[in-house]
Amino acid sequence: MATLVQPAGPFALGTFSAPDGDPFPGLLAGERVLDLSRALDSAPSDVRAVLGRWADTLPLLRALADDDARDWQPLEGLRVHAPVEPRQIFQSGANYRQHVIDLEVAHRSPDDPRTVEEARAEVAAVMDRRAAEDLPYVFIGLPSTVAGPYDDVVLPAWAEQPDWELELAAVIAEPAYRVSVEEALGHVAGYTIANDLTDRATVFRRDMKAIGTDWLRCKNAPGFTPLGPWLVPAESIADPGGLRVTLKLNGDTMQDESTKDMLFGVARLVSYISQTSRLLPGDLVLTGSPAGNGLHWGRLLRDGDVMEGTITGLGVQRTRCVEEAS
Repeated sequence: MATLVQPAGPFALGTFSAPDGDPFPGLLAGERVLDLSRALDSAPSDVRAVLGRWADTLPLLRALADDDARDWQPLEGLRVHAPVEPRQIFQSGANYRQHVIDLEVAHRSPDDPRTVEEARAEVAAVMDRRAAEDLPYVFIGLPSTVAGPYDDVVLPAWAEQPDWELELAAVIAEPAYRVSVEEALGHVAGYTIANDLTDRATVFRRDMKAIGTDWLRCKNAPGFTPLGPWLVPAESIADPGGLRVTLKLNGDTMQDESTKDMLFGVARLVSYISQTSRLLPGDLVLTGSPAGNGLHWGRLLRDGDVMEGTITGLGVQRTRCVEEAS
């Protein structure tokens, strides 16, 4: 396990297991963990069950975090899994202004007559218009992509250009359907870290350009969404629009941006999604990736690479890339 970086606030949630034991929902306070399947009268089987009774359970978690008489376990020696198993993953695309500009320039056709400066200016104008017209862009991901924060990432043999995308993820508590922007954050239990890996070579369909993007192919390989380590309650994050998102590759900083660069914040995204879909406890809303992806640097992921991702107050995840066995 990576070196512990304490999350913001007095406690966080996670999913843990002892060696050869079954995963259990846990309360992390300092460097100790309390098994919530035993500590709570509702005997939740997983973190999603904890979130399903969030309004009632949150005060109990605050009290448990200070209860030294409970049967706490040391974090050291426990395996840390993804903090929650979502039923639905909603992913925001093109939500960081600088990131979209960088990608558009990198994906330009060789015969594009525009200079780099002209291309950047045109895309910047499009981003500003999207923000003014209030039109987020959201697509769906598969729960089977979720992996633990310290698990190896298997790079599929077919993925020619695997890339990183570190993102802030909001975790839903109370079900949300057709909620307003003002109501939306009341449905968010907390936040965690997601690395939304993408194979850049398969983002766009080559056989029929009119079809557009192929999110199934480029983003949904098993383990392509390392998640966690912790679910930090929203009450411990003063402003989700003012967090630092940083990814290091083999020790070198590649992404380092504030969530202030988002076109649409968490409340707007949750509200927008809820106008079409019913958000459920444990669902993830990925808020998009800031600038600094591999395509920008001309350096994609390969066997042996180590990614270390951190977001202010949410801890650190550390994953190693491994080639798929032939």
